Amino acid sequence: MTDDAVSVAAAITRALAEHARPERAAAEARYLKSSRTHLGVGVPATRSITRAALAGSAATDRTTRLAVARTLWASPVHEHLLAAVVVLADGAGGLGCDDLALVEELVRTAGTWALVDPLATEVAAVVSDDGADGVRCGDTLDRWAVDDDFWVRRAALLALMPPLRRGRGDWARFGRYADAMLDEREFFVRKAIGWVLRETAKKRPEIVAAWIADRPGRVPVLAVREAVRRMDPAGGDPLIAAAYRAR
Repeated sequence: MTDDAVSVAAAITRALAEHARPERAAAEARYLKSSRTHLGVGVPATRSITRAALAGSAATDRTTRLAVARTLWASPVHEHLLAAVVVLADGAGGLGCDDLALVEELVRTAGTWALVDPLATEVAAVVSDDGADGVRCGDTLDRWAVDDDFWVRRAALLALMPPLRRGRGDWARFGRYADAMLDEREFFVRKAIGWVLRETAKKRPEIVAAWIADRPGRVPVLAVREAVRRMDPAGGDPLIAAAYRAR
């Protein structure tokens, strides 16, 4: 571990401690069903505090950023872990497919959507986005999609979401992943399927509606209800009705 990484991580943790709000910490821990220590620093504040500490620091290169993230992640404090995600997300454009090994490690130990989701959508998604309708690091995402850990499977789905939200991205890959997970009983996987469908429907509701309609009785009601939030009721309501009839 470099001295630069240690000093940057220490600056971040000191700044977070200065903004601690014990009166809200317990409520946040209950909401997340978390056994970690919470400072009560909200997500927007944690992000801005972390970015301010990074600005002008020595954490400008990939190696140092990875080291800072690892240092922060070793903490038992929730906000320190979120700060680690912010450090990676802010430098995600400089990361490569090999760095997804660290992202996977963090996903496996996160234990909460509050950390897994930004790791997937702000780090893995940036690293794997090819700028068009495919992905980089496809072998890694394919492996994640069949992993025994449901958080890793959720991350595989959510890593595809940001490009799909913009009207491009690897829709076929998402369909392949989701098809293999439609019979899952895990809430966080079913919810992720619906979330990606909903975000895709912002730009291309027709392909989402067709995808659901082509799988009568297979797409969980939870996912369908999530998917149609961005659709016109004329298109979404029949899909919900069909999903309930097939239960």
